[in-house]
Amino acid sequence: MIGQQLDHPSGVSGRLVGHVMAVVNRQPNQIAIDALKIAPGDTVLELGFGPGRAIRTLDSMVPRGRVLGIDHSAAMLDQAARYNRRAIRMGRVELRQGRFDALPWDSNTVDKILAVNVVYFFRGEAAEIREARRVLRPGGMMAIYATDKSAMARWKFCSPETHRIFDRNGLLALIMSAAVANDEVSVISITLALNVPALLAVLRKGTAARE
Repeated sequence: MIGQQLDHPSGVSGRLVGHVMAVVNRQPNQIAIDALKIAPGDTVLELGFGPGRAIRTLDSMVPRGRVLGIDHSAAMLDQAARYNRRAIRMGRVELRQGRFDALPWDSNTVDKILAVNVVYFFRGEAAEIREARRVLRPGGMMAIYATDKSAMARWKFCSPETHRIFDRNGLLALIMSAAVANDEVSVISITLALNVPALLAVLRKGTAARE
């Protein structure tokens, strides 16, 4: 039940999960955002924006840019839209409900992509990463955060029916299956508060890669 709500929050339970996400994702969001080296004029996309806290942070960082977001959940869209209503009204933020493997934006239009605690729910053979890479401009970057398999495997809400879990080699293999020539990919191990082991992956789209 909890695993399904984390994948696709809905109803009253989904709204409660959104509030939990806002707390749990605070440090991972900051780590992944720092890795993106966001510039004031960037267009930034978040995959799985949840309650919208990182969206507001990103908006404050791109005064001459724009923030996009997509999430599977109607409950999270409602929560994030209310939290970011002013920026949405001013046209600085655009939030949509939809699938990560069918993004509603043109190719080569996004500078940075944030994906925190969502890779567990990716379907297919790296289709979501391949689609994210499509919308990135050459030289653009994607940061993917995931809690390490060694911790996830101990948590009862993480089951094979709801979560794909990764060690460093597994996450690297997934991303490399979507990368092409001249892309740069790195995956590092990090440790969060309470000694939680985690992974931070960064993909930089090559500036002259063969598609």
